[in-house]
Amino acid sequence: MKQVGRWAAVALGLWVSLAAQAQILIGQTAGFSGAVAAGVKETTDGAKLYLDAINAQGGVNGQKIELVQMDDKFDPKLAAENAKVLITEKNVAALFLSRGTPTTQAIMPLLEQYKVPLIGPSSGAMVLHKPVHPWVFNVRATYQREAERAVQHLSLIGIERIGVIHVDDSFGADLLEGAKKGFAAVAKNPVFVEKYDRAKWDFSKIAPLVASSDVQAVLFMGSGNGVVDGVTAIRKAGSRAQIVTFSNNASGGFVKSLKENARGVIVTQVFPYERSLAAPIVKEAHDYAVAKGLEGVTPAMLEGYAAAKVMVIALKRAGASPSRQKIQQALESMSKVDIGGLEVSFSPTDHTGLEFVDLSIIGQDGKFRR
Repeated sequence: MKQVGRWAAVALGLWVSLAAQAQILIGQTAGFSGAVAAGVKETTDGAKLYLDAINAQGGVNGQKIELVQMDDKFDPKLAAENAKVLITEKNVAALFLSRGTPTTQAIMPLLEQYKVPLIGPSSGAMVLHKPVHPWVFNVRATYQREAERAVQHLSLIGIERIGVIHVDDSFGADLLEGAKKGFAAVAKNPVFVEKYDRAKWDFSKIAPLVASSDVQAVLFMGSGNGVVDGVTAIRKAGSRAQIVTFSNNASGGFVKSLKENARGVIVTQVFPYERSLAAPIVKEAHDYAVAKGLEGVTPAMLEGYAAAKVMVIALKRAGASPSRQKIQQALESMSKVDIGGLEVSFSPTDHTGLEFVDLSIIGQDGKFRR
């Protein structure tokens, strides 16, 4: 009997061990602290709304999804280090929802080296779209398209004098290219183009320039706290110019950081209006959020939610043992896949999932309106 008991204990231990391993590990390196922390939190919270719901239903092919997260503080060097740990030590099946252009660029060589897919980077950088990277799968429109649309919108409503402020990195340069296309399309030139340091910003010279130039609008290309401090400096300098920033700042945390300067700021968006429950993806995400005691979703949450839906579809298609290569192949097999009123398509020659672009304005209540 003792021998039987020992074998039973061994069998139980083995079953528990196998059960513990019956999960799909997905890695995420992002700036959970630092300049973009508010947006990162909201985007990740949106992803977790869907992942938690899928796990509550038993997971994917009997395996629950575990999100292994590391904080890169929005530092490209640390992002690359984190990604390597996630890939080589944590043995994740895929990377997911990185944040930022320079940080995502820093991990791209590792994707190629270790043949690991990155799903839904929270960046619209053209470098992630063209040339097509075999292991990067975008679930949002490009920054260039956002900037081009913003200039065209301002021109359409009669604004003639537009200035540009951009962070001095690959993200800022990418948005600037889109803005140039927009200016060319409406036969205009920017009144000024100014840049600032991404790590040690100083608006003491730029803000007075904005005020003295008497521009009607400013395209502010930057992230999180840098934009907040810049807008604050511009208002203190006396300028009432219309501020336009981009979808990387479409979070409730960003709005709160702006405080009294939030009202009237225009923010481009890359997903449907987050309060329009007529959109199936919004209704679905909203219902999951309310079930968790939240009021609803923000634009940033909706981006994370959509990325999570795409990832789960790929995992299901990859089968019971979703290897990195099987996940890549599953993603490239997705053609006109509905994720709630939006169609996502990938192929070996096109890794851009969506091209939806719209604009919203921050209302007096601190909510985005369209």
